[in-house]
Amino acid sequence: MAKPQAAHLALTIQSADKRPVIVAYLINQYPRASHSFIRREIHALESQGVRVHRFTIRPFAEVVDEADKAEEGKTDVLLKAGGILGALMITLITRPGAFIKALKLAVRVGFRSDRGALRNLIYLAEACYLLRLLRQREVQHLHAHFGTNSTTVAMLTRELGGPPYSFTCHGPEEFDRPESLALDEKVAHSAFTIAISAFGRSQLFRWTRPADWSKIHIVHCGVDRMFTNVQHGNFPAAPRLVCVGRLAEQKGQLILCEAAGKLARDLNEFEIVLVGDGPMRPQIQHQIQNLHLEGRVRITGWMSNSAVREQILASRALLLPSFAEGLPVVIMEALALKRPVISTYVAGIPELVQPNINGWLVPAGDVEALADAMREALTAPPHRLAEMGQQGAARVLDNHDATREATKLKDLFLRTMGVAPMPSVTPIPVPQHA
Repeated sequence: MAKPQAAHLALTIQSADKRPVIVAYLINQYPRASHSFIRREIHALESQGVRVHRFTIRPFAEVVDEADKAEEGKTDVLLKAGGILGALMITLITRPGAFIKALKLAVRVGFRSDRGALRNLIYLAEACYLLRLLRQREVQHLHAHFGTNSTTVAMLTRELGGPPYSFTCHGPEEFDRPESLALDEKVAHSAFTIAISAFGRSQLFRWTRPADWSKIHIVHCGVDRMFTNVQHGNFPAAPRLVCVGRLAEQKGQLILCEAAGKLARDLNEFEIVLVGDGPMRPQIQHQIQNLHLEGRVRITGWMSNSAVREQILASRALLLPSFAEGLPVVIMEALALKRPVISTYVAGIPELVQPNINGWLVPAGDVEALADAMREALTAPPHRLAEMGQQGAARVLDNHDATREATKLKDLFLRTMGVAPMPSVTPIPVPQHA
């Protein structure tokens, strides 16, 4: 008996000239633990008949999730491949006009960049190589995630004669240095641009020409079904909170430790688990020791999606005291698991976390307010936290369904290709941990 084809190949959307709709994704580092939402988006598109090729500029060394390992085998790495310099020379010889045009754009953007023009010439070489791969695979549209170097390469690929491109802008990096990243140029050259929240859209409005505002659309990140299709059981009574995220300045873990130090003065027993890793791990460990929080605060390192889910389910609330964000996917995941969230009045977070309804919001950097919110979550009766969790799950299901959000993106791809949006179809199921 013939082996059945993978589910995502069973349905293929075709353009008006009967060609399948083929798009490519370009990400700086893919796959990686913190980018599982990109994997979900790709799988949701494939379940609706869009063929997706994956490209990453460089690999990520710490792939731990089995689903990410599967994606690794489907992803082409530009900087691992030979032929980048050769592709640049061939493009210069065969398309001199387009090459000079792209070169001028690379230099103009490079002089604005904090990385300099030379780095952008490297991006141009990558674009020459990517252009060849896109043509070989008959890609009709290129989509990048993050408005950083991946979108620079996508823009230069378009300037060389490649397919139209779009990109998803997440923040906070793009909004921290919009001029250095030439955010206005990237939106202007794009077919369309995606923001993941209303806040993100407002920042794109802030840094781009009003004439380009009609290109900017909101498509939310979606939640994996492993977080929505879970039997939750009893709400945990143990005084335990979990913080999931990269150990970096913007996530506020040092402030978290200070707040935990204040709690330790009047709460005899509690535990805070930091899931993640990053450049600030040594400083955070030093802070834990200085505040004598060993046994109360511990760091696990990166974990798989299923392990993160179990950590959230074993906790009373998710804790994310960020200084800067876009709209963290882990907040969506925690709320989907019916766990309230303690976070800050930053970026798109208030669009999802509602104080005293599905969580707590505190001013970023306010140790006292954070400690008070943590104390309330650690001491609240389980039935109160369960009520807040129910409210959070309903809000996520209303706004962050992966299939529905991918449909919005698919329709934008089709319009760019000159194809009217297709009638709604029943998506083909993707694997449970897709």
